[in-house]
Amino acid sequence: MSEAIEHTDVEKWDAGLTELIVGLTRPVVKRYFRSEVRGLENIPEGPCLVVSNHSGGVVTPDMSVFAVAYYDTYGYQRPLYTLGHDLLFAGPAGELLKRTGVIRATRDNAAAALAAGGVVLVFPGGDYDAYRPTVSENVISFGGRTGYVATAMEAAVPIVPSVSIGAQEGQLYVTRGRWLSRALGLANLGRRLTRSDMLPITLGFPFGLSVVLPLNMPLPTKIVTQVLPSLDIAAEFGKCANVAQVDRHVRSLMQKALWGLAARRRFPIVG
Repeated sequence: MSEAIEHTDVEKWDAGLTELIVGLTRPVVKRYFRSEVRGLENIPEGPCLVVSNHSGGVVTPDMSVFAVAYYDTYGYQRPLYTLGHDLLFAGPAGELLKRTGVIRATRDNAAAALAAGGVVLVFPGGDYDAYRPTVSENVISFGGRTGYVATAMEAAVPIVPSVSIGAQEGQLYVTRGRWLSRALGLANLGRRLTRSDMLPITLGFPFGLSVVLPLNMPLPTKIVTQVLPSLDIAAEFGKCANVAQVDRHVRSLMQKALWGLAARRRFPIVG
């Protein structure tokens, strides 16, 4: 996709429509999920890449929780762009999403949004992270994906680590189901159609056991997000930083913060 098209997508952001959608989602994230977002003052002026863990399976409230708090804090003069999976843009919903700042998760799109001076939210772990088993719910793992570091380095913008806890308690995540996908001969097909080789198995309400479908309703678990201080890659690692080293450092900061949130959590779902 050409740079001109990517910039057009970024420029489709509509402040008025975004404010309307945020207003509609605010009761869900504030009342149903009782969300709290702490540390938004750590977002620096100018463009930056906010890097977060991803939770909640296909029903991932992370972006909405962050967006509501972000716009409540900074208003609608400073767009928040979120990198989303290709499947989100199938059909007419794709144009609506672009107008609210949700753009395809490509490095070109991220570069265009950062060049426009935006704050860009990325979930490097994607579905791999969102479907992590419940036994690993407090583990930061991006599945080896490090493109976010290269994106930040090429754009010369800081990385702002962010961690969230709670959404992975909305149901029981048994397995990502990669073994099942391979056993059924669906792994290659899944990668071609959805960029995923998983058949996640979950247990939740109201359908009980689910293998991808049907979609269970997430429980009203309390979600807490912590935004950490920004990381200047060049100042911390030099102009020729090693991508793998930066990735390890970012994940270690996030892991420590997530363990801290988990230690202060009294009960699952209740918070």
